Amino acid sequence: MEDKLSVSSKLAYQNKRLRALLEKYKQSHHLQNALIQLSEQASTVAELTLLYPAIHDILQKYVPSKSFYVVLLNQYSQSLELSYFSDEKDGIAVALNQSNSFDEGATGYVFKQGKTTCFTKQQMQDAAAEGLFKALGTPAEHWVGVPVYQEHNIIGVLAAQSYDTKQGYSSQQIQLLEFMSLYLATAIERVKKRELLESEVKIRTRALTQSNDALNLEIEQRKRALQRQQILFKISEIATQAKNLDDAYFKIHEIIKTITYAENLYIALYDKETGWISFPYCVDEFKENTQPRRFAKGYSELVISTEETQLIHPCRAKELIESGVVQRSAPVPKEQMATSWLGAPLKTAQGVIGLLVCQAYDNKHIFSRDDCELITFVSHQIAAVLQTKLVNQAIAKSHQELEFRVNEKTKELRQTNLHLQMQIDERKKIEQQLYHDAHHDSLTSLPNRSLFLTQLEKTLQHYQRFPEHHFAVLFIDLDKFKDINDQLGHHAGDQFLINVSELFAQCIREHDLLARLGGDEFVILLTHLTEPQQAEDVANRIIDLMKKPFYLKGESLQSGASIGITYSKKSYTHTDEIIRDADAAMYHAKNSGKNRYELFHPLLTQSIPAQTLKAQHHLDILPMSFRSSEIITLDEQQQSESLFEAFGEHPILGFTSFDILKKFASDKEQHLQVELQLLQRAYAQAITANVAMALVPCSGLLLEEHEFVLFTDTLNKQQGQSQLCLLFDEQEIRHACATQIKNLKTLSQLGYSIGLNNFAKDRCELNLLTDINFDYLLLSSTFSKRVLQQESYDFQLQGVLAITKLKAMKVIAKGPSILNFRALLDKHGLAFFVGKQHALVCSELPEVQATQSL
Repeated sequence: MEDKLSVSSKLAYQNKRLRALLEKYKQSHHLQNALIQLSEQASTVAELTLLYPAIHDILQKYVPSKSFYVVLLNQYSQSLELSYFSDEKDGIAVALNQSNSFDEGATGYVFKQGKTTCFTKQQMQDAAAEGLFKALGTPAEHWVGVPVYQEHNIIGVLAAQSYDTKQGYSSQQIQLLEFMSLYLATAIERVKKRELLESEVKIRTRALTQSNDALNLEIEQRKRALQRQQILFKISEIATQAKNLDDAYFKIHEIIKTITYAENLYIALYDKETGWISFPYCVDEFKENTQPRRFAKGYSELVISTEETQLIHPCRAKELIESGVVQRSAPVPKEQMATSWLGAPLKTAQGVIGLLVCQAYDNKHIFSRDDCELITFVSHQIAAVLQTKLVNQAIAKSHQELEFRVNEKTKELRQTNLHLQMQIDERKKIEQQLYHDAHHDSLTSLPNRSLFLTQLEKTLQHYQRFPEHHFAVLFIDLDKFKDINDQLGHHAGDQFLINVSELFAQCIREHDLLARLGGDEFVILLTHLTEPQQAEDVANRIIDLMKKPFYLKGESLQSGASIGITYSKKSYTHTDEIIRDADAAMYHAKNSGKNRYELFHPLLTQSIPAQTLKAQHHLDILPMSFRSSEIITLDEQQQSESLFEAFGEHPILGFTSFDILKKFASDKEQHLQVELQLLQRAYAQAITANVAMALVPCSGLLLEEHEFVLFTDTLNKQQGQSQLCLLFDEQEIRHACATQIKNLKTLSQLGYSIGLNNFAKDRCELNLLTDINFDYLLLSSTFSKRVLQQESYDFQLQGVLAITKLKAMKVIAKGPSILNFRALLDKHGLAFFVGKQHALVCSELPEVQATQSL
């Protein structure tokens, strides 16, 4: 008996354990299915308004959630706002009215506590009585709220409630809600990104459509202009090619057929002295010919009297007849009445000599304003041709006795005209060939020096009027060309030049100009450039092509190209200066190892006396110059801040930059000395100008391990009321090594003011602002301009302003065009800007009063 009880208790225990495992696996299965469905919805729905109902549908399968809502934190107002609401008792209006009170209710309590909370009706009333939160809406029998996290930050609350006393929430159901909330933030982010992508695609599609419409319109206009030109040529040919008036009428009819509907056409002539209208040419589906008549009140007379083209449809015809302007001598059968009539006067210097008429019956064609415009356009040329023919005919009739002699003379004139036409055509061909030969290289057929200089002169004049339309000149000299001539002969050298010219032509755009100056020298004119890098890209393509071997006469030849590049600048006044600078850069490339390119710099052409070179190095004299400007704030009651530009100006290098120093300084030590000297002079000038803060650019070299010691020693020696803010370029800091970043942070820890210059020039990296304590942030001119043009960049700017406000950084927007957009600065939260792009020395800036909608 005891054994039976023992076995029974074991079986009961195992059954209980199996039920627990079954419930556990069932719960896991529910969780897995719910998360898979949530992931599928996040990948498929197009917008957030569809995501929340889909989540609700998923929850209703596993949790009592007919009453369900989602509340998320508004990052700008820092308040909880309703994103989705569905309730059995309370309508949507109740939820909207209470949208501003979620912070005070149970939802706000869960958001503040940051953990899942479950209440019964009595527990919620007790908690409200204790003052933990306010009771809002219809009391529920069971209520559960789960916080929604994004990484480690809570961004909202997911809540479900039941009005049934028997339908509460089990621990497994609450666990399911918690798992759903964990993946909810990720799902929302995915849908938002998809919405943004679709929006950008629509914007770009709309822009492309508008561009295509404009292009199609331009093509249509050009086609129309070409059509008119061809029509004029054909009409002009009638004067010499038509045998007689009948032939001229027939040819005119053929031309009109190419313009518009002309199955029914007649040409009428008007004799003002006799008052008669004749119809020498008539093609009509109802009339074989039209008899002459006296001037009366018909459609034709209306065209002649008004001397204007007339377009008549049935409605206008009725009005003309009712007003008495047009009168019919006899009724016209309905089937023979024109449903669309178009007549144009034939006007000459002596007046109207007739008219040209096209008409359609039974609505086979409806003439439009375009038809009217075209007929008017050609009628003047036709009138001139017919006037000539009529005069010739009158002369022929008045001199019948001389008909034979006139005919003979006419034949001679025709022969002469044909001969002259042939001579003219031949001369045009010769002139075109002479022009081509005078402006093109005979070997490669490329433009020669004369044509290139002419085009360069036009480009320079255009640039002087429109400085934003930049250009560049590439001077190319082939390497080892003399060796090719010496080894294989001049014929092979000529073939090599032809092959090279074809390769160069593949490296440029259609509107760019490639020319051969002579020998193995070529030049390229690049226009419509947006940045100097484009000219360097062309040079790189040429150099890459020239690295490949050439095969001539069965031999493999290795050549190369030395290229000099000069970019457009305001100091250029003559083409000789441009060619000179490009040539100087080319020789510098050839002397630096060949098969490479060099950008022009004044150092390449500057002549320095030999005694001066012996006495000092070209980087020894670096005077500091300051220019007065202003920094503008949006607060009109606040005075503009005093601003100065400080930058080293070398007598040879001009305005110095760190890239130029790296290129022309003989070693790193000399570069460091020049920078420290610039720093000392900027400090001295700032004290002289009596400013409290001087913003001075510095390179990443000063942050390297050994140079940093000299750098800090120099800073420690500076004394006075003015302080230096050390500006480091964002691109250099982004690629800086660990030692440089450590030293930069050390500067801030030592109490020195540091700033980040040209921020977000090509991309916006917010981690730089969070990792390093900068005092000043100078936005790049490119980013400042894009903020005013594209909404997506405004979102990035708001993120920057949020971080800088927390870090107490001063933000300055810069760029030459930003002065035109002061009214928009308040909208974007920027209070300070400057129209210069060099290093700055300014008085102490007040705190930025930027309006931020956070």
